[in-house]
Formats: sequence, C-alpha cells, structure tokens
Amino acid sequence: MRTTGLRAVTILPMVALVLAACGGGTSGGQRLTGGTATFAELPDAKPNYIFPLTSGGYFSVANLSQFQFLMFRPLYWFGQDGKVALNSSLSLANEPVYTDGGKTVTMKLKGWNWSDGTKITSRDIEFWMNMLKANIGSWAAYSPKEFPDNVVAMTFPDDQTAVFTLDKVYGSYFFTYNELSQITPMPQHAWDKTSDSSPIGDYDRDPKKAVQVYKYLDGQSKSVGTYNTNPLWQVVSGPWKLKSMSTDGHVALVPNPGYSGPVKPTLAEFDEQPYTTDTAEFNVVHAGGVDYGYIPNQDVDQKASLKNYTFAPWIGWSITYFPENFGNPKNGAIYKQLYFRQAMQHLIDQPTMVKNIFKGYASPDYGPVPIQPDNNYADAFERSNPYPYDPDAAAKLLKDNGWAVNPGGVSTCTSPGTGPGQCGEGVKAGAKASFNLQYASGQVVVDQEMQVLKTAFSKAGIEINLSSAPFDTVISTAFGGNPNWDMANWGGGWIFAPDYYPTGDEIFSTGAGSNAGLYSDATNDANTVATTESNDLKSLYTYEDFLAKDLPVVWIPVANAQLSMVKKTLHGWDPQDPLLQLNPENWYFTSS
Repeated sequence: MRTTGLRAVTILPMVALVLAACGGGTSGGQRLTGGTATFAELPDAKPNYIFPLTSGGYFSVANLSQFQFLMFRPLYWFGQDGKVALNSSLSLANEPVYTDGGKTVTMKLKGWNWSDGTKITSRDIEFWMNMLKANIGSWAAYSPKEFPDNVVAMTFPDDQTAVFTLDKVYGSYFFTYNELSQITPMPQHAWDKTSDSSPIGDYDRDPKKAVQVYKYLDGQSKSVGTYNTNPLWQVVSGPWKLKSMSTDGHVALVPNPGYSGPVKPTLAEFDEQPYTTDTAEFNVVHAGGVDYGYIPNQDVDQKASLKNYTFAPWIGWSITYFPENFGNPKNGAIYKQLYFRQAMQHLIDQPTMVKNIFKGYASPDYGPVPIQPDNNYADAFERSNPYPYDPDAAAKLLKDNGWAVNPGGVSTCTSPGTGPGQCGEGVKAGAKASFNLQYASGQVVVDQEMQVLKTAFSKAGIEINLSSAPFDTVISTAFGGNPNWDMANWGGGWIFAPDYYPTGDEIFSTGAGSNAGLYSDATNDANTVATTESNDLKSLYTYEDFLAKDLPVVWIPVANAQLSMVKKTLHGWDPQDPLLQLNPENWYFTSS
C-alpha cells in the first residue's frame, strides 16, 4: 500500500502495489449508461451480515469489502489505482492531522450526507466510538491496549470535527492505516435505539444502554431475511443502496442518489450472485451468464477459449494460513510445543503445491507479512522458507522430543515431561498425533490441497481427519467460542484490511479479536507493540522474523484471490484492488 503521504509527520511511503489487468482497460464500442452488472461470489462465501460493527464470525471479505463498504463508507478509504493507499478523495474526512508530538489527532469531515439527506457529522463518529468501547468483545479487529483503548479522550468541537487524545505517541503511519481505518461513522439519528419501537436517543453515551443498542442492531443484522424491508439499512453513506437480498446470497444494489462522493454510479444496478461450487460458477461463465466471474485453477487452461472474457489474476494483500487451537482441552498442549509446529511446517511442500495445484497462480507463504504483491515489508528471512519440506526432519523432531513415530499410522507420546527428549508441558503419556481439520467446501483446489497435506502429514505419523463445510460454518467454528475444534481452514487466510499496515496486531497478539487459535507469546506481543510506535521498518522485520520461526499458525500457499474472467464489454474495473474491494460505481458497459 502506498503513494500518498500523511501530513504533519514524515513517514516511510508504502511501496506501490500495482496490479495491472490483461487488457481490461481497453474500451471498445460506444459507452453506455445504465445496465445491470453481475458479480460472482466465491463458493459458499455469501454475505450474511450488514451491520459495520462486525464480530469474528462474520468478519470476512464477503461481508465487508464486497458488501458493507458499498453502502457504509469507512471514515478513511484505502485503495487507489490498484495500490494500497489512503484515498483522500473517497474518504468521508480530510487526511488526519497529528499534533502535540503525535499524541493528538484531528479529523475534519467533508460535510457529506446520508442517503436521507441528513448531514454526516462528528456525532456519527462518536456513535461508532461509544458503541465500539461498550461492545469491544464484539469487534473482530480489536487488539487489547490498542484501538479504541489507546484513545483516552475524545472531543467534538463542532459537527464536522473530531479530536482524539492518545495514550502515547504512535507511528502516524500505523495509527492512520490500522487504527483510524477501523472507524465507520454510523447514522446515529437512525440507529441509536434499543428496539423497533424505541425512540431515537443518546443511548450510546451510557455504556450499559450502548450494549442494548448493539444487541438490537446485531440481532437485526443476523436476520438476513428481513433486510429487504428493514428501514435501518436504507440509511447509507456509500454510492449504493440495498434493493433486495435473499438468504441464499443473491444481492441487488442500486445507486444511492444522495451519495456525496465524487464518483457516482452510472450502472442502473449491481448484482452479486451466489454459487456453492467453483464448477457451478464456471458453467455460468461458459454460458456468458455473469459479467465479472472467475475461472477455477483446475480449469485455467480453458481461458483462451472464452473469447468474450478478459482473464485477469487478482492478487490480494494477504497471507494464508490455518490456525491450530491452542485452547483445545485435548490437543492444545501439543500445539503449544514449538517442535511439533516445526514438524508440521516441514511437511508442507509449498512450491510443489503452487505448481501442481494452483497452476502457478499462487505464491508460498512463510510468515506474517505478504510476499506478493511485491513490496518492501517482507524481508529476506521470511522469503527464505525457514522450514523447507523435509519429512525426515519432521519425524526426527518428533522422535527427539519423546514421540514414537509411526509413519502411515498415528504417532504417540511415549516420554511425557518437560525435560530434554520429552514431549513437553501438558502433553500426556499416550497422547496421539491425531487431529481434526475442517476446511471450506466448494473449491476443488482447496480439496486437493487438504488431501495433499493429509498424505504428507502421515509420513510423520500425524493423522489428519478432514471434513468440509461452507465458508461461513468454518468461520463460526474458529470464532464461535466452542473450545473443542482442532484446526480450521476457511480457505483464504487474512487480507490486511482494515489493518492495512501488516503488523498482525489483530491476528497474532494475545487476546486479539481475530486470533482464532489463541496463540500467545510475550516476545511477539512486545515486537508487535514496537511496530506501532514508529515508522521504522526495522521493527516490522523483527516482528515478522520471529513469527516466521515461532509459527503461530500453519503457513500454506497464498492463492490469487481469484482468476477473474470479465466480459470485454464491461469496463472501469481494473486495476483490481489488492484489498479485494469492489467499486462498481466506476464500472460501465460498452456496446461491443
């Protein structure tokens, strides 16, 4: 992410991550106004939560970047011309100004309106902040001692200005890209209520009543079948309004005529279409039944035959992994042993997976900072693969630490204890290396990847019992509060949004809202804090090198977000945003 600098403090500019499409910008024929553009959702990844204050079980690209953001704009918009950058022109506020040595930040709104004509004011920022502070456990981006804990005072000098006092000096880059980026002003004049019949009030200013407001809005958001008629969701700040939505994932959006931003939609409608499998979606592409779809990796050799489509790999600003549950009452003690995590990582042949399963449209992932798109945040150590594929090394690690290794079967702890050559704290005699792994259904490449992993793990006697489920179910497994799951692969890892600077404070810090596996390490916590306090990349390198070695999760290849197939009559969609956001207000059709 980066070409735009922040004011008041000198920062290190983020590298430009330019993602050019293959010819998608060439316009042919007469430009048309109107029409309905259709977009294919990924398999079993339908949007199902509209309220911007989103908990872990709903915190996904399908719900935020490709649904909520179309209607409810964050205070600061990131993503510009295919780069991860602060986009001032699309933000609801002017760029933040840091004073008092960096301990005070001032945000000035632009005077834009909600769709009902009411002005967006600092009261709407206050509403978000009050709701967030009172319901912190329900915000998936929360990391203890960070936002909003680090905002120790708020003032609102007028209806267009918000001033935050911080608990200490932070790197301005971090605070803008990872903290202020979390704010989505919400329509206090329409949402500050505790029931359908409740009058609008200032309930959010009372923390106990703010909990009641959240409970009401969360409940309304979970009732997808009522979205079409619920007046709450018709008051929006973005360029699009909800026309209709079904529980199976069909979404129809129409332009918001009251949108104040600089880019107004010219399409008459934007629709999102659900699919249960990538094969079903590709059949529709073959028939020309979707404007913006994708081709599955296993079918990529057919791309040239689709003459009416442009092929454009979409690379996300992301990492891919699946967590082990360190809190699992049966197996958590095993996952806490570094040697065991090292053994598992040695059993993942990422380069071969990239070549054979993903047909080259992926990159290895060896740590917590994206390697692709090319950037200066992933250092040489993380790129070097600290744990290359080596089944013999994996088996030796287990043998050297008290396990009887049974290749093709199930290895067993035969030497419990905490001394040299023993299994480690909490691992009982007779403990078996047999684990359940639930993964997201609907994509052939994920099925293949998990089968390859199961086979490879068996070489060291680590038994993986696979099961598949829809994406939403896997997310709920990992974040739903049930401690008994082992490992969960929702198929997409983590896109760095709304934490655009890749510090990992939301996913690997102790107690972080999106730390599904409950990984906790004091050194990592200290390293992470250091990345927040300056704009110096050295602290980021220290952080990522430690986690590349300590393995808070199991790293697996980062597939391209999708291999897009876009009709040649649709324009304005490229370059594709590495944050995986959609901007159909830029799109238009031509006659040929």
